[in-house]
Amino acid sequence: MFGFDEEQIAWFGMTFGLAAFMLYMLFIIWRLARESKAGRFGTFVLFLALGVGMIGFIAKGILKLFIGGT
Repeated sequence: MFGFDEEQIAWFGMTFGLAAFMLYMLFIIWRLARESKAGRFGTFVLFLALGVGMIGFIAKGILKLFIGGT
């Protein structure tokens, strides 16, 4: 497809596609906090509770990079 092989397409999707999806999820959490009038503490709790999965995924990638090298 357009001169790219499957490995290059998968790498692009896992880096840029997943990053874009995570940014979109942060936007959704922010909009949820704003529409529910959660306030500062409520917004913090929403970001903490709903963003923990993303933080874990990012931490896993960083740990794999330092421990495994790839």
